[in-house]
Amino acid sequence: MKLSKTLSGECACGEVQYELGRVPMFTHCCHCLECQRQTGSAFVINGLIETDQITVSGLEPVPVPVPTSSGRQHDVYRCPRCQTALWSDYGGRSWLRFVRIGTLHDPSSVSPDVHVFARSKRDWVGLPEDVPVFDVFYDMKELWPSEALARRQAASDAANANHTD
Repeated sequence: MKLSKTLSGECACGEVQYELGRVPMFTHCCHCLECQRQTGSAFVINGLIETDQITVSGLEPVPVPVPTSSGRQHDVYRCPRCQTALWSDYGGRSWLRFVRIGTLHDPSSVSPDVHVFARSKRDWVGLPEDVPVFDVFYDMKELWPSEALARRQAASDAANANHTD
């Protein structure tokens, strides 16, 4: 889906600014303990989007490796000046980013499509009844709209076609 209005955001100091070329494919509200620890909050809201749909102006965010309990690669891209977390690369998929919705100029313009890792949700956090909730994770093929699945597959295919060993 193309945007009817621009989704843009920035870090706390304004040195990294970005625009999204499309709406995120799907948006997670993650309640896992690692996200709680990394954000210092009860959850994080991540919009999954193709990396090539993010246009950066100003300073380039820098990847910071973050340890995970799963052992999978996780890089958080931060402003080199103020260290605001702008997006992540979970699992070494350079073609996919998890944009921190809270860094958008209008964070209310994107709402979660799903709540994941609700088994570690803080008891005082209420969840809307019309958004799916999973104790751990879910089956993408069952939950994602077909257009979002097609976008994800196209981005993965393009990355694999360009990958040389």
